[in-house]
Amino acid sequence: MKVLAALSGGVDSAVAAARAVEAGHDVTAVHMALSSSPQSCRVGARGCCSLEDSVDAARAAEILGIPYYVWDLADEFEETVIDDFVAQYQQGRTPNPCVRCNEFVKFRELAERAKALGFDAVCTGHYARVEDGPNGKQLLRARDLLKDQSYVLAVMGEAELSRVILPLGDVTSKTEVREEAQRRGLGVSDKPDSYDICFIPDGDTQGFLRSRLGENTGNIVDTEGNVLGTHRGYYEYTVGQRKGLGIERPAEDGKPRYVLETRPATNEVVVGAATLLSINTVQAKELTWLANDDSGEVVTTEAKEIGTDDDDCLYAQMRAHGRPIPVVGVTVHQGEATLEVTLGEMVRGIAAGQSLVLYRGNRVLAHAVIDATRKNGV
Repeated sequence: MKVLAALSGGVDSAVAAARAVEAGHDVTAVHMALSSSPQSCRVGARGCCSLEDSVDAARAAEILGIPYYVWDLADEFEETVIDDFVAQYQQGRTPNPCVRCNEFVKFRELAERAKALGFDAVCTGHYARVEDGPNGKQLLRARDLLKDQSYVLAVMGEAELSRVILPLGDVTSKTEVREEAQRRGLGVSDKPDSYDICFIPDGDTQGFLRSRLGENTGNIVDTEGNVLGTHRGYYEYTVGQRKGLGIERPAEDGKPRYVLETRPATNEVVVGAATLLSINTVQAKELTWLANDDSGEVVTTEAKEIGTDDDDCLYAQMRAHGRPIPVVGVTVHQGEATLEVTLGEMVRGIAAGQSLVLYRGNRVLAHAVIDATRKNGV
């Protein structure tokens, strides 16, 4: 099978490519250059797509003895990921750029180009599993739940799932991957993982948004409209935020305040007590349904910890590294591409724009973008 292996320059993609070669596939490596002005090297574990990453990817391909190419996808990345990131914050939402990148760049763009060039599949170093099901491919959590990336991959459609290879899905620990990289002499065994937003290597998201959207002073208000302070731009705040509010007047009960919502139309940031953040119903749109053999009906209403692949319970995950929350009700409207989920417990700090991924056990059923939340039955 002809396989196009995406080499990021990190240890995971290098080992994944090595395993694809070892499996007997005809492998070609490609490094996706996503920045029009890449920095010379990383800042510790922050950022990616640096010149250092490109060199490390080329070295890994040379060691594996496979062809290596660099594809300039900086324009596509700017338009589909960075511009969307800024636009979402401008609309008062909290986007997940890693999901967007996987959807439009690392899989859709990569898969389309791979197909056009005659490749049968794309190989990446993501931690998740793709397995055969009764009605096609299924996406499941990785064996190593601490490294699982099914949340950011759930946006893939059936077409992408049928043409992807994830060799690290059955790995039980990152240590195993690093040790394998060292045995193979890939030269990246000690390279730190990338964290945070890759196109904001200094970690200053507020500063980045301010540089794109400018400073726009407005009021910080309570739920009754009383002015408590000022801000430099509502887009610098997200639901659930506690620190950095800049409010001088303490709450009457002495308890901390949290961001409840941002209001672009009036340039306001609304804050209040933590209890006002609690919700148990989530409405989401832009649905990607990955379980054509599954009606989405709830089989059990018992709140259990997430279990094995054949677990009958439904769970919702709403943050990349968040805890799966038991689901006691779900309504799927595939025609309208919407989803409504009733959770088995109250959760806090869920913002519009984030991804909701629905699981049955460890299997991904759906991905959708959170549009609204509310508290019901309390």
